[in-house]
Amino acid sequence: MRPEHPAIPSPPENAGIGRLRPALQWCVLVPVSLVFAAVLETIGLPAGLLIGPMLAAALVGVNGGTIRLPRQFYFCVQFVLAMMIAGSMRPDLLVAFSGNWPLFLAVVLSVIGVSTLCGWTMTKMRILPGTTAIWGSSAGAASTMLLMADAYGADARLVAFMQYLRVVFVASAATLVANMWVTGAEVQTATDWFAPIAGLPFLATLAVGIAGGFLGKFLRVPAGTFLVPFAIGSVLNITGTLTTELPQWLLALCSIMLGWNIGLGFTRPILTHARRALLPTVISILVLMTFSGLLAVLLIVAAGIDPLTAYLATSPGGLDSIAVIATSSNVDVSFVMALQTVRVLIITLLGPTLARFVADRA
Repeated sequence: MRPEHPAIPSPPENAGIGRLRPALQWCVLVPVSLVFAAVLETIGLPAGLLIGPMLAAALVGVNGGTIRLPRQFYFCVQFVLAMMIAGSMRPDLLVAFSGNWPLFLAVVLSVIGVSTLCGWTMTKMRILPGTTAIWGSSAGAASTMLLMADAYGADARLVAFMQYLRVVFVASAATLVANMWVTGAEVQTATDWFAPIAGLPFLATLAVGIAGGFLGKFLRVPAGTFLVPFAIGSVLNITGTLTTELPQWLLALCSIMLGWNIGLGFTRPILTHARRALLPTVISILVLMTFSGLLAVLLIVAAGIDPLTAYLATSPGGLDSIAVIATSSNVDVSFVMALQTVRVLIITLLGPTLARFVADRA
């Protein structure tokens, strides 16, 4: 989903791993990713297939790697993950939301408000040039913010760095929290990666996902290649029209590619350029994550949501990485993704206007 993972400038050629041909760079990245993922999966860390490849890709990126995940592959990642999450949607979720929608809406708007406040504070303190901090602090819809930032003369490289760093912090923290929540009483079951699947439901799931993804691109909906198939698939699953069927090996492959897409964004030029902004950016991310944790406590107390579900539901992005972590943990996935989707939709609709409003006054 491009709004959670914006494109960034490529590093210069002939530096470190960048001296190798792209095919050889992939030959370095793939085995290292598999080793990292295997280690994390062995120790029982949720979303090890996401975090391991993400760390491996970050190592390649900061050491001069020039490869990027092809757009066609990333398109597949988006619609497959969208259909996976849509398959967890249940009719009783609508009942829960209808009874607590003011609380859920307040939670989402609070996250957006605090992220905007962090950006405004960094701008007023002149920590970052111009209005860069306002666009970079947005809790989602990053590609839209990147375009707006460029139009306002902000530093697009710093904006991209801030967005990527937030995704890595949030995904890593969510993974650690999910891992610590596992108790000894919970029995780990082996995953059957190549279990038999129902052919027609699988083809129907792919057809809906592909059609929804292309429709999202055609209509130019922000994050449309994820949100449109997710919306269509959710409606079909809730009404019983579609039974989502996706093999474990495909979901694992999508998790790996998602990790690569995030990690390869961290390049040496980006880190060098953002050195001065690193500490303030980290502080603002930690403030936002802490505030989101307090909102999770509010959901636990006021709505009776279990702690891990509440924590993942209020985590400030990225949508796809939280989806992978939620599905590999013992949580209410439909609730997590419903709240996460509402956040992305609202920040997509209000984010540019809100950031422009704050930028004009900063």
